[in-house]
Amino acid sequence: MYQVFRKVVGIASENTYVIVNERNEALIVDPGAQAEMLIKWIEDNQWQPQAVLLTHGHFDHIGALDAVRQHFNVEAYIHQIEADFLVNPVLNLSAGMLNQEVRQQPAQHLWNNTGLQKIGAFEFRIELIPGHSPGHVVYIFEQASFVIAGDTLFNGSIGRTDFYLGSLSTLLSGIRTHLMCLTDDFMVYPGHGEATTIGKERLSNLYL
Repeated sequence: MYQVFRKVVGIASENTYVIVNERNEALIVDPGAQAEMLIKWIEDNQWQPQAVLLTHGHFDHIGALDAVRQHFNVEAYIHQIEADFLVNPVLNLSAGMLNQEVRQQPAQHLWNNTGLQKIGAFEFRIELIPGHSPGHVVYIFEQASFVIAGDTLFNGSIGRTDFYLGSLSTLLSGIRTHLMCLTDDFMVYPGHGEATTIGKERLSNLYL
């Protein structure tokens, strides 16, 4: 039904994902940097982007947003709590961490609830898991048994919580509530590092 492809980009080695259906329609998730490379990758594969989904608004996940969405004439989605992260370098952490501050145009769509969502032929569920950032969401594709986890759950680890507005207890609570309820075979595609499964993390992740 869906295939998930990854490209590692930028100084933070961030995972940008493209989710493709049987009609070659695609969702782009977290275009973090190196816009020209991402655009060429998508065009070379003849994928047809329908939208850009953002898990959260930190600079390493949004750095190529404007270039990508403008090139493919698609719109972006982020949780309303982090709407200002796209335009505010302090909130998106680029101020002080990079030589150049990251500012993007506002997202055209703001998630204001959780649960089932649909964009074109794509159906998925979103859940809010704050702690790494206050409006961090994950995208759960139930029928295909995978989740785009952003910077919540990693292979053998979890997202950092020492950033502005971070909270370890909040992050752990969200992971346990919204991710550990998934079946062991669910693939987890994190914002950094290699993919894993819910079963592996349930068994061996020391944070959980």
